[in-house]
Amino acid sequence: MPYSCEGEIPALEGERVKLRRLTSRDAEEMFRCWSDPEVRRYADLPGMPDAASAAEMIRILNSLSLTDDSLRWGIEGAAGKLIGSCGINWWQLEGAYRGEIGCELSSPYWGCGYMSEAVSLVVGYAFEEMGLNRIEALTDPRNERAGRLFQALGFMLEGRLRQYRHTDKGFVDADMYALLRHEWEKSRKLQAEGNGREE
Repeated sequence: MPYSCEGEIPALEGERVKLRRLTSRDAEEMFRCWSDPEVRRYADLPGMPDAASAAEMIRILNSLSLTDDSLRWGIEGAAGKLIGSCGINWWQLEGAYRGEIGCELSSPYWGCGYMSEAVSLVVGYAFEEMGLNRIEALTDPRNERAGRLFQALGFMLEGRLRQYRHTDKGFVDADMYALLRHEWEKSRKLQAEGNGREE
């Protein structure tokens, strides 16, 4: 039977981050993230004038899980502080078994490995629980940090989609990164074997 979340957004835990359902109580912290000029530079985010607009965004994101259109997690860092969000923006099972991942992290936490761990948790859930075969990530070509993140996680740069998105600054290109299930499984196997040798 094809995967269906039916509004459930399960908690996922890593070594340093926890992914959980966003709530209205997270509006202030997510407003700080979504309104951060550094975060918004290459992100296709709607205008975010205040915490109330962040609360509305959270409501919309959670409602999309009810119709199996999106799964979005808040990223908790140290001491339960919310530092960003990530998830599967959309997925298609029958005939494709693929989905698109999206993420953003407040700029004070860049370069600490939090997003790498968070995306790894989402990728694992997408392959193991959702049954996807391919996960895609579309990034602005100017966003070199995002490109390095996905390549470090095993995603392959497949090409550039010209004028793929329209933003308030006009049409922009998008780089297509993708990770296949068998590539992910092979990488996990090699990691497990490496860890076994270290022990």
